[in-house]
Amino acid sequence: MYKCLKINFSAAEIPDNFLRTYIQKKANQLKLEGTAQMVKADHAIKIIVYGLKESVDDFVDFLHKRPGNTMLEDLEVEPFIKERDYRSAFRIIE
Repeated sequence: MYKCLKINFSAAEIPDNFLRTYIQKKANQLKLEGTAQMVKADHAIKIIVYGLKESVDDFVDFLHKRPGNTMLEDLEVEPFIKERDYRSAFRIIE
């Protein structure tokens, strides 16, 4: 069974290449697809993740464990309807 989630969070300090080093790398390890985008003005990150339910749940667990010792604040996870084909890739939107 597949699952799609929209994940939003903020962090006071986000390390350089955080999205590629931690988020994209973990998504690729779990064979997930979707997108991640940083909103610099708000120090916020928006993620859409799609894949097998177990893999998506593992990804959310990973975020709760403070990737890269980054303290994630206001972590919001909600169901999302897959509205496009991500072509089996997890992309960083810059």
